[in-house]
Amino acid sequence: MARATNSPASRKRHKKVLKYARGYFGNKSKLFRYAKEAVQHAWQYAYIDRKKKKADRRGLWIVRLNAACRAAGMTYSRFIEGLHAANITLDRKVLSDLAIRDEIAFNGLVQQAQDALKAKAAAAQKA
Repeated sequence: MARATNSPASRKRHKKVLKYARGYFGNKSKLFRYAKEAVQHAWQYAYIDRKKKKADRRGLWIVRLNAACRAAGMTYSRFIEGLHAANITLDRKVLSDLAIRDEIAFNGLVQQAQDALKAKAAAAQKA
């Protein structure tokens, strides 16, 4: 009696991994042992880089906002502080888009932030 190897399932598993590894260099696209390792690493990098992409985008939005704020006579950090003081809850993605596409609306937000900062400073002096 021959030993059971679960051949159909393992062949399917091997084919699936080799399909993911198509295009890899050398043994990593031909042999299951090496392909499996390469695919697992690729998935780890993909997972990590999905997170990195979000951080990179946020950094880009902040750089754009800082440039637009400075053009309007304010720094980024004071702008964000002013928005919080004015209870304006737009995220950096939307603010960056406004700074690029609608300068008038963005300048209005800068003005609101400045007004809120003045009111905050006045309230702090009274207290």
